Amino acid sequence: MSLPAPTPDALAASHSLQQLIAAEIEQLGGAMAFSRFMELALYAPRLGYYSGGASKLGASGDFTTAPEMSPLFGAALARAAAAIIAQSAPDIIEFGAGTGKLARDVLTALGEMGVQVRSYTIIELSGELRARQQEALKDLPVVTWLDGMPASFSGVVLANEVLDAMPVELVIRKDGRWQRQMVTVDNGAFAFVQQALPPELAAQVARQIPEAEHLPDGYVTEIHPVAEGFMGSLAAMMKGGRGAAFLFDYGFPAHEYYLDQRMGGTLMCHYRHHSHPDPFFLPGLQDITAHVDFTAMALASQEAGLPVLAYMNQASFLLGCGIGELLMETDPADALRFLPQSKAVQKLVSPAEMGELFKVLVVGKDVDLPIAIVRADRAHRL
Repeated sequence: MSLPAPTPDALAASHSLQQLIAAEIEQLGGAMAFSRFMELALYAPRLGYYSGGASKLGASGDFTTAPEMSPLFGAALARAAAAIIAQSAPDIIEFGAGTGKLARDVLTALGEMGVQVRSYTIIELSGELRARQQEALKDLPVVTWLDGMPASFSGVVLANEVLDAMPVELVIRKDGRWQRQMVTVDNGAFAFVQQALPPELAAQVARQIPEAEHLPDGYVTEIHPVAEGFMGSLAAMMKGGRGAAFLFDYGFPAHEYYLDQRMGGTLMCHYRHHSHPDPFFLPGLQDITAHVDFTAMALASQEAGLPVLAYMNQASFLLGCGIGELLMETDPADALRFLPQSKAVQKLVSPAEMGELFKVLVVGKDVDLPIAIVRADRAHRL
């Protein structure tokens, strides 16, 4: 692959992480579950992609998220948040807050609407990103940080591109059977090797993949036990309260996820704004993600007692929240201000850009969504 070369310090950090992973593989008898490899590559203390010091977002990072494109994303989301706050509590939790831009945009928009927020709590696993957030939001005393979920919560929960960064299991259809993709060391390099599925993973394959036994040999895909566990924890946190969680991510419902033609799965890596499929390239220096199975997420939430309130593509959600009206608050005659915002909104809602691939899953209890969002609901497609 023709990808930008890392700095000597970054390369040394990646080599240290590779040695750590290889040592654990040896301790495990020669093979490690891919989910564990992905966990270490992303979250190993001081060396993983999210726990190390490399820049992740923006021009100097590896990818750009919706809040980085336009403050109108946060302003539109704030309209939905205001409706939920009016029915629950003036508190917000955001998981994986990136640079902190979404937090600022949401709080700014809510303030302009006259909605007072009592607390805005960020739960962030990345030390580098938490430091950036604390610097960017230091003038907003309402913002605080936690290392984990509180025991109970009422209000609004936000999670933008969080589920896709959770470790996944890889499974492959081989010789008419599903097998687990494991990671081994072969001639000094990481490589895949297959093992029989343990019973709990076999049960999850049968439950999660429609017509799993009819997919062709060589078919590789992902199973999402960590993300499903997160949905269960979210349900437990909100069990005694009222409110709604808005989860934005790229992905599909199950009947679109496991198509015959998607033979290689959805696993993808991001390095310096280049995308490629090799998870073994410079561990610790690249993001590793998989598309979200929104059917699995919805079922995990419902089974844990937190109902699905709505599901739709990002375009329908943002348009329902009035992002078009927000754009027109900038005078179109002021080309220097209007054209960049118009271009960003187009990218957020266009079916050829983020509008269709990105979805919004809303789960919650004892609250009603704004009618414009309810009209766009496509939960029946899950």
